[in-house]
Amino acid sequence: MRKTIDARMVAKMFLGGAKNLESRKEWINELNVFPVPDGDTGTNMTLTITAAAGEVSSLTELNMETLAKCISSGSLRGARGNSGVILSQLLRGFTKGIKDHEELDVIDLASAMQKAVETAYKAVMKPKEGTILTVAKGAALKAAELAQTLEDVEEFCSLVIEEAEDVLKKTPDMLPVLKEAGVVDSGGQGLVEVLKGAYDALLGKEVDYSFTAPKKESAVRISAETEAEIKFGYCTEFIIMLEKAYEEKDELDFKAFLESIGDSIVVVSDDDIVKVHVHTNDPGLAIQRALTYGSLSKMKIDNMRLEHEEKLIKDASRIAREQKEKESAAEEKKIEEPRKEMGFISVSIGEGVGEIFKGLGVDYLIEGGQTMNPSTEDMLEAIEKVNADNVFILPNNKNIILAANQASFLTSDKRVIVIPTKTIPQGITAMVNYIPEETPRENELRMQAEIQNVKTGQLTYAVRDTKIDDKEIHLGDIMGIGDHGILAVGADIRETALAMMEQLVDDHSEIIGIYYGEEVSEEDAAALGDEIAEKYPNTEVEVHSGGQPIYYYVVSVE
Repeated sequence: MRKTIDARMVAKMFLGGAKNLESRKEWINELNVFPVPDGDTGTNMTLTITAAAGEVSSLTELNMETLAKCISSGSLRGARGNSGVILSQLLRGFTKGIKDHEELDVIDLASAMQKAVETAYKAVMKPKEGTILTVAKGAALKAAELAQTLEDVEEFCSLVIEEAEDVLKKTPDMLPVLKEAGVVDSGGQGLVEVLKGAYDALLGKEVDYSFTAPKKESAVRISAETEAEIKFGYCTEFIIMLEKAYEEKDELDFKAFLESIGDSIVVVSDDDIVKVHVHTNDPGLAIQRALTYGSLSKMKIDNMRLEHEEKLIKDASRIAREQKEKESAAEEKKIEEPRKEMGFISVSIGEGVGEIFKGLGVDYLIEGGQTMNPSTEDMLEAIEKVNADNVFILPNNKNIILAANQASFLTSDKRVIVIPTKTIPQGITAMVNYIPEETPRENELRMQAEIQNVKTGQLTYAVRDTKIDDKEIHLGDIMGIGDHGILAVGADIRETALAMMEQLVDDHSEIIGIYYGEEVSEEDAAALGDEIAEKYPNTEVEVHSGGQPIYYYVVSVE
């Protein structure tokens, strides 16, 4: 009988859960109600948990507090999509419940699960039953019940997972759209896979628990001819998980120390972590000093004298110099420009759409949308780069709003205002209605009101057979998707687009915007625009190049 688990076992269980979710992500994606050709729940949940798993697998000092901090911070910043944000909030609440313990028994685990559910429910404005939240709540209630009579952690976990699976099976009875599509909730399934993977790790199942974050830059090997030119030979990178106060003076002292032993120094402080990069001949000195501030993760030391040919390093040096000049110029421009009262960030889905947003005054674009939900970290980086006291974020996708809200919660030096735009046309309407002379609050209220007047239609193709909204859909069919469901299904792009418009346009419609995607020619889009204008003579029809992938057309009706 196992009555307790320690930090090492919790870490192993977390990594086991992440691995199992990763291995099942494509199957979970296929559980989505709408058969659209984009990565969704499985991908988003996997990217969220692996952001934290990479940190956990490289922790050098493992105890419950550092582990909890690592899981919480990594998942919060890596969260993508609604399912990923909810998963990160479940992990955040759970780690709050375990961080002060050296070992966990079933009572501690049950309490932490309850904390996880409370935290996740608070993060969602209008919690909906029949989702991942319901599965988490069911598991937590069962855990609280079992903790009163059981002591064996293994039996406890087995019965909790059994309950989670039973609740998952009932989700179609709670959400009719799931029953019609013949699937269980995909987010709930993802959570069950995490729990199953964690349980396998608890039982000692052999799994590769290593996680490595993808490298953004390729390694550079330097030839013998250039070796002598390098003053400091080891490229050293790591993250400090802060465990004590780290004030501005501490950061200056740390930078001064690194300058005394190397060059190419980058030290970026972000809440309770510090990212460090230095070229030095003695990485050990940098590591020893860093350990005085906390534990280390994501350590990487490359011997640059062994890593590339002379030509490549000269090219790399040139690129680095050019990049440094660009960054210096950008920084100088930032210093010269006074801080604005209001700035704007928008999620975009194509080059044409991006140009429209820029023309409307958006300061920073995040490429994303359905095919690639940006993470909370992406949002935070964008917020940092917008030099304004009040930063508006236009998510332009219902699956990105929670990540934007989470970034707002994690930002302390600026007021972040998330306008809950669910589509690109809503985002464009929000920007059109921005009035510089009015206050941030007045603009916020106006934008939120105006986006309610926008109806959106999106034309794409089905990736599997299903039935939804009383419509039979087959693989390869063209689908017109509205704000609240499927509007039209057909075999032809033009005919389905026209059928979709019949559902969107009414006697009150005045303006129709058509944004054609990368797979549609300008001639075909213009022809469709002419046909729609002829069919609805009382409306003004505008055709724009959106350049978006996946969706042949995105249409707005106001």
